[in-house]
Amino acid sequence: MNIAGLQKMTLLDYPGRVACTVFLQGCNFRCPFCHNADLLPGQGQAFMTDTELLAFLEKRKGLLDGVCVTGGEPTLQKELPELLSGIKALGYAVKLDTNGARPEVLWALVEAGAVDYVAMDIKNSWEEYPATAGIRESLLPGIEESIRYLLQGKVEYEFRTTVVQELHTGRSIEDMGRWVCSLGGRPGKWYLQSYVYRDSVLSAGLSAPDKEDMRQYAEILAPFADFVSLRGVD
Repeated sequence: MNIAGLQKMTLLDYPGRVACTVFLQGCNFRCPFCHNADLLPGQGQAFMTDTELLAFLEKRKGLLDGVCVTGGEPTLQKELPELLSGIKALGYAVKLDTNGARPEVLWALVEAGAVDYVAMDIKNSWEEYPATAGIRESLLPGIEESIRYLLQGKVEYEFRTTVVQELHTGRSIEDMGRWVCSLGGRPGKWYLQSYVYRDSVLSAGLSAPDKEDMRQYAEILAPFADFVSLRGVD
């Protein structure tokens, strides 16, 4: 397992829990707004071993009650089931962040009881997905399969969309909502989070929508989910 980093405590990454966040290397997407570009190739030096992570979590019992596993894209790591099993054995709840492109891995982890909460990124409407995520259209069927699976409600989940001024419009937000609902019904929770510039993003020249646009996007998306909220917007 290539663990690239560890945030030792967060109140934001795992809703309702005091958690740490584990960053894994490697991703099959190339989103132009990605903050973790250094993780994408999956070839960096490991920050710590699985054994060291589990030892850290053993010491943090009583201080933490959740672990968020993110990336990169965690489902690319073949050792992920073993790592999550070790975390669960210590009594922690596990949140998995995923782009949904490997539905067979997501399904196996949930069915095995290795994951308690899933946060899946929905990048944009079907038509705009390849450009927004930096992927080929051939990955879209797998993404749709993951959406369908989560909509069954077998695990607590949220959908989330990072909104970028140059990549999203009111029309694409509406089309995104209609597309997701067409795959199995209304999602329970959907968060829109505003893009934040960092020096590490893959593409220059991107910007955040203004606050009023974000509020309008939330109103546009509201008919397509039971709960819609904004993140990163004061």
